[in-house]
Amino acid sequence: MRVHLRDSVLDLVLGSCCAVCARPGRLLCPHCSRSLPRVARTSWPTPCPAGLVRPVAAGEYDGPLKEMVNAHKEHHQLALARPLGDLLALAVAEHAGTAPCFLVPVPSRPSVVRGRGHDPLLRVARRAAVRLRGQGSTVRVVQALRSAGAVQDQAGLGARERQQNLAGSILSPPTRAARLVRAQQRAPALRVVLVDDVVTTGATLREAQRALEDAGVRVAGAATVAATRRRGSLPFSPSGD
Repeated sequence: MRVHLRDSVLDLVLGSCCAVCARPGRLLCPHCSRSLPRVARTSWPTPCPAGLVRPVAAGEYDGPLKEMVNAHKEHHQLALARPLGDLLALAVAEHAGTAPCFLVPVPSRPSVVRGRGHDPLLRVARRAAVRLRGQGSTVRVVQALRSAGAVQDQAGLGARERQQNLAGSILSPPTRAARLVRAQQRAPALRVVLVDDVVTTGATLREAQRALEDAGVRVAGAATVAATRRRGSLPFSPSGD
């Protein structure tokens, strides 16, 4: 609560307008807020990395969601973490339901976090956990992954090139992974869900999944705020398809 209040005060002091329609005032005006998705859907990449757990996204990475993700991530419009986290919570709920759940954010490289001055995904994941706890679920954010080395810029890379570029780039430190494994042993119903802001080719999610599974962690699924619709792919399918 204090974090969100601080973010709102900062945005107010600095001056703001709607990140979607540029109307002066709130970072998300009531009209644009009402246009946001209310149901998350399964969003398989095309082509899909072999073995990827089911990815669920709140909506398509276009229009309002694209504007919101970029404004929060790149332009420090921090109060957007609240609506983005609420959208992520929709996707997480498709995997966890009312079961206890650990949210594991896909890590950014430390240099990227330093350059931005904040960790956007971690902020959004924490808001999603708050939202889900408010609905009666037992949810924690666990930073069980870290970046293991430099990779080249993903822009312009195809699905296969992204997989090759990311191979071995994420790891789960043994002590963190061991805590997750013990937690799953004590509570078999516990769901571990990978979270990210956007899924494009699925290569990053698949690499994060590999790192957890290599450490003995069972991954129930992946949840994102948005999914990029690739050329020639079908629209989102109902969850479970």
